Amino acid sequence: MKTLSSSASVSQRVTRRKDRSRLLVVGATTIAAASWWAVLVPVAGLTLDARQGGVLQHVGAPAIVVSAAVMTFAGWALLAILERRTPAARKVWTTVAIVACVLSLGSPLVGGIGIGAKLGLASFHLLVGAVVIAGLRRTALSTAERCYEGNRAA
Repeated sequence: MKTLSSSASVSQRVTRRKDRSRLLVVGATTIAAASWWAVLVPVAGLTLDARQGGVLQHVGAPAIVVSAAVMTFAGWALLAILERRTPAARKVWTTVAIVACVLSLGSPLVGGIGIGAKLGLASFHLLVGAVVIAGLRRTALSTAERCYEGNRAA
């Protein structure tokens, strides 16, 4: 009996901790992006201008922070869906996230105005991708934990 109640409390802790950890990944990602913006723009004097659809846009701190948070929440949502649909959720999600991060580099490298803006904007994509992939991958439940939760709910 002690083993069952002990594993039940571990599973409950894992579930609660997973949600809290994922929220911490969102916070860490936005803080990392904002900090990197503070280094590149005010300190290094880089101008982050890009052309999207023929419109010139200046990329400021609010756009960086909001984009980082939205992408982290999107990654979280995809991971949660995959955890419910496939036993290989962590592996599938990691592959999709890496491919998405690499493909996202096309936008700043094509749309950035000037080599500094191209490299600066691409560095944001890589920074956010690295934090999201490392952070959310760590929170993915194992197959055994998902099976235990599924049995417990039934």
